Amino acid sequence: MINYRMWSRALRVIPRVSKDEWDRLDLVSRWLIATRAAVFVMTAVAAGIGGLLALRDGLFSGPRLLACLIGLVFAHATNNLLNDLTDHLKGVDKDNYFRAQYGPQPLEHGLLSIRQVLTYAGVSGAIALASGIYLVLATGAVTLALLAAGIFFVLFYTWPLKYIGLGEPAVLLVWGPLMIGGTYFVVSGGHYDPQVTWISLAYAFGPTAVLFGKHTDKLEADRAKRIRTLPVLIGEPAARMCVAGMLIAQLLLTLGLVASGALGWPLLVVLFSVPTLLATLPVFMRPRPKTRPEQFPAHIWPTYLVAYAFRFNRVFGLLFILGLIADLLLHRS
Repeated sequence: MINYRMWSRALRVIPRVSKDEWDRLDLVSRWLIATRAAVFVMTAVAAGIGGLLALRDGLFSGPRLLACLIGLVFAHATNNLLNDLTDHLKGVDKDNYFRAQYGPQPLEHGLLSIRQVLTYAGVSGAIALASGIYLVLATGAVTLALLAAGIFFVLFYTWPLKYIGLGEPAVLLVWGPLMIGGTYFVVSGGHYDPQVTWISLAYAFGPTAVLFGKHTDKLEADRAKRIRTLPVLIGEPAARMCVAGMLIAQLLLTLGLVASGALGWPLLVVLFSVPTLLATLPVFMRPRPKTRPEQFPAHIWPTYLVAYAFRFNRVFGLLFILGLIADLLLHRS
């Protein structure tokens, strides 16, 4: 039976389910949980920003935007599945490792076999690749280079990039110039605007901060497993300051782009994220708690810093999209 309620839940949070619950779920629900679909919102927003910028400039193709959105989301899903598979094969998720605590790790919890995960990843990857091939045929050789870069990050983010402190810079590049800039390029039919790169970074700092928060949450566990993420290399205090700096940078860069004329004044709507920012920054000014704070939701712990970074990113991203839509409507009128 199709469980639409679980679809909705899996798109908002990472559900914790027992083996019996899993066995009763439909295929789509299982795929959404296994791929950690709650984080796809960051990818959808990135594609939306690129598409809206192209529409603003009068260079728009609906079919190419749809293909880009599908390709990016399914590429993200493929990466998450391969991430879990790699960590499982390397023994990273054994012994109640961090990743297996805050949500189901399908392999470690016996929900999926290796063959099933490979099937999920193969189908997801094939959909992403098919979307990419369509866009290459529609827009040419530069798009082929973008597709090749995307394949590289899908296959090699988990290892070796994450293990040598390059995972976080990769996310900044992927969610910024590659996703937003790439979407703009293919949707506009091959047009390039240097301003789009700067606009893309205003959003890309958000997903990068989310990853930074996640890796800071599990810094000690990663260090014990010899996974040298950037927070492991620079230490918790510096990592927390980096997250705070990136969240502030999102606002400052957006304001600078408005002042320069690269973005219209409706983008000032992102200032409505300031209350969320002011509630978030104090969390990163003090050491991460060793045990769950009394008021912090039990179903989210042991993720902590990442939860605050993700909440701000979701608020900022929604306001950024709304600002672009308002700017587009005013521009057209």
